[in-house]
Amino acid sequence: MVCKRIIPCLDVKDGRTVKGVRFEELRDAGDAVELGARYAREGADELVYLDISATREGRNTFTRLVTEISRRIDIPFTVGGGIASLQDAARLLEAGADKVSINSAALRTPSLIDEIAGHFGNQFVVVAIDAREVDGRWTAATHGGSRLTGRGLFEWAREAEKRGAGEILFTSMDHDGTKAGYPCGTYRKLCGELHIPVIASGGAGTVDHIADVLTEGGADAALAASIFHYGEITIPVLKQALSERGIAIRTI
Repeated sequence: MVCKRIIPCLDVKDGRTVKGVRFEELRDAGDAVELGARYAREGADELVYLDISATREGRNTFTRLVTEISRRIDIPFTVGGGIASLQDAARLLEAGADKVSINSAALRTPSLIDEIAGHFGNQFVVVAIDAREVDGRWTAATHGGSRLTGRGLFEWAREAEKRGAGEILFTSMDHDGTKAGYPCGTYRKLCGELHIPVIASGGAGTVDHIADVLTEGGADAALAASIFHYGEITIPVLKQALSERGIAIRTI
């Protein structure tokens, strides 16, 4: 049985971890490197670092910080934010990232997925999709969730898979930071339409929420931020609780 993964997400702005609600009202959550190192010690399976202001501000992603992170942690980590070319991806992978996450640039230029996957391999490419439900249809957004597109979540995820994405990281903008639970029905449908792993993001507030998205939602991994950053749930406690529910999980 393939183990489910627990992935803390660190949204980074100016080198600091921040967290908001529905992508707004950001507040500081600590040093990005120190937090990542702590989560690795506590038993996180992977980490995701997202430079949330890179695309909107037109900057390249934080290569120097990635180098520092790679020196401090010994678990896989994904980096995203402002990756718009093969060269951007190459720079981050060379700096020590295990995977790159592309979002806005992939929607703007879908062939970027083919290019990065063709050069480095599918396993290096995570396509992140930020989406919200509009008039009953899940619609993808770009630029940190600030601009809705005409692309539907499901058809865009299928295209991303065909182009070479190794994983899909879907964040529900409607649930992000609310701690009210993940939209499990949407995840169940998405997982049923794809043949690659799906990482669930947006809405974790309790152990039950994470258990639900990994079972009822069918997600391969659960990504969370606030509950870890502010000490509401620790990774060891979460993993123990999931294991007691019969969910295959890697323990420390």
